Amino acid sequence: MAKLLVVSLNYRTAEMTLRSVRAALAAMEGLDAELVIVDNDSGDGSFEAMQAALSEPWAQGAPIRLIQSGHNGGYGAGNNTGIRAAMSDGTVPDYVYLLNSDAFPAPDALRMLLEYLQTHPEAGFAGSYIHGEDGTPHHTAFRFPSPASELEQSARFGPLSRLLARHRVWLDMPASAQRVDWLAGASLMMRQGVLDEIGLFDETFFLYFEETDLCLRAARAGYETHYIPQSRVAHIGSVSTGMKRWDRVPGFWLDSRWYYYCKSHGRGTAMLATLAHAAGGALWRLRRVVQRKPKADPDHFLRDLLWHDFKAFFRPLPGRRDAEGASRPAAEVQVR
Repeated sequence: MAKLLVVSLNYRTAEMTLRSVRAALAAMEGLDAELVIVDNDSGDGSFEAMQAALSEPWAQGAPIRLIQSGHNGGYGAGNNTGIRAAMSDGTVPDYVYLLNSDAFPAPDALRMLLEYLQTHPEAGFAGSYIHGEDGTPHHTAFRFPSPASELEQSARFGPLSRLLARHRVWLDMPASAQRVDWLAGASLMMRQGVLDEIGLFDETFFLYFEETDLCLRAARAGYETHYIPQSRVAHIGSVSTGMKRWDRVPGFWLDSRWYYYCKSHGRGTAMLATLAHAAGGALWRLRRVVQRKPKADPDHFLRDLLWHDFKAFFRPLPGRRDAEGASRPAAEVQVR
C-alpha cells in the first residue's frame, strides 16, 4: 500500500487547525497515512495548546506528530518542514498531501486524490474541489498568469475579457477531472518522486505565488496538474493571512508577484505584466468615475504596484531559498 504523508501548517489558528486535523484523520482511515502538524513559529501559545490537545483521548493512538518549525519562513518554508519530516519511521512517503489549517476534507477526499494519482501516471499533482462551509464553490483551479491575464484581470471590462478569455487566470469550475495549469494549496496531493526531481517550495516566496511556481516547475519537467471535483473539501479561507480584510496590499504579495514573473519569464516580461496591469487598471478607474463603479482594489493598489516594481526592476533578485538551506525542526512531539 502506498505511503501518504499529510502536512497541516498552523500559524496562530490552533483551535481551527485541530478541527481540520480531526477531519483529516477521519479521511485517512484505511490508508497507510500519517499526519504531521507544523507550527510555523506562531509565538502565541499555539504549539503548547496543540501539544496539550494531542494528549487527549481522541488523539491517543492516532498517527500524528507535532513539529515546531523554529522560524516563520512563510507558507512554502513551513510546508517544506513538514515534507522533510517524512514518515515517523524515517522512510520517505510515496505521496504528500497538503491541507490548509482552515480546510476540512470529506471522508473520501484523500482516497479520491490518491486513487486518481495511482491510475493517472501523467499527473504529478492533484487537487480537490474546494467549497465554503455554506457550499459555495471556491475558484482554486487556474491558468498560469501572463501579461495578457494582468490586462484582463485589472480592466474588468466585458468585451476585453471575452477577447482574452483564453488568458484569464480563473478557470470556469470544471465539472469533471481535468488538467489545469495550477491549483491552490488548500488541498493538494503530490507525488514524492516529482518533488525529488523538481525540488520543494521555493522559500524565497514568503506567501502567495509559491504554488504557481511549484506547478510551473512540474509542468516544465513534464508533469501535469489535475483538478479532481470528486474530492471535496470545505474551506473557510484567508484565516491566517487576513487577505479578505486587506485595506492595502502588503509588501510580501508584491514581492512574490514580481519574483514569480522574473524567475519564470524574465525581468522584461515582469515589467510588461506590470505595465499591462497598469493599463487595465487605468481603464477601470476611468470607468469608475464615468459609470460610478464601486471600489474593487485595496487602497492605493495601482500606485503601490507601479512604485514597487519600478524599484524592483533595478535591484537584483534574491537568491532562491529552498529546502536545502532551511533549518530543521526545533521540537517534535509524536503521538501514536
